[in-house]
Amino acid sequence: MTGTTPAARVTELPTGWLRDHMHEALAIYGEAMGYSPSVVAGRYGYAIQHTERPGFRAVGAFVETPDGEVLVGFGYGYLVAPGQWWHDQVRAALDRRTAKRWLPGAFEVCELHVHPAHQSRGLGRQLLHALVAGLPYPAALLSTPDNDTKAFRLYHADGFVDLARNHRFPGDSRPFAILGARLPLPPPAPRSDRT
Repeated sequence: MTGTTPAARVTELPTGWLRDHMHEALAIYGEAMGYSPSVVAGRYGYAIQHTERPGFRAVGAFVETPDGEVLVGFGYGYLVAPGQWWHDQVRAALDRRTAKRWLPGAFEVCELHVHPAHQSRGLGRQLLHALVAGLPYPAALLSTPDNDTKAFRLYHADGFVDLARNHRFPGDSRPFAILGARLPLPPPAPRSDRT
């Protein structure tokens, strides 16, 4: 049948593989987030450091092309801990009770991105569920631009709740929402918009 999109394969990524392909993954990050190449280049060192954090886990989505499989989406995360930049930013953004309830022992969904050419096909949801499946942690936390985006709607539909809204991270002028979900996530609802 013509006009169909090849199915993607979603799988856990070995840490070494992601380290070797981090430039490729961050190119997807830049396209998905609308960041300039200089911002993406500046992210590389941090992303490599993230792979060394306790609880690190990564997933990827691949599609088959005439030249072989190509990465079209990825996600990774790790345990949050005091002293990590994101943890400390979020701790300051949350009221004391919310921080005490959500931060200890939580898994941060640090990055979860699908190349724009492959969005709206359920890949973000597949990556999210693959990333947190079977984790032994009480909650997953993340931040996402505080706007009515596909990602924001996905997270809310899959059990994430608002912990803080309109938060400004240093170095990004956009407001962000900080979201949390208790683990395990509820099973994803069947998609009714598949063609």
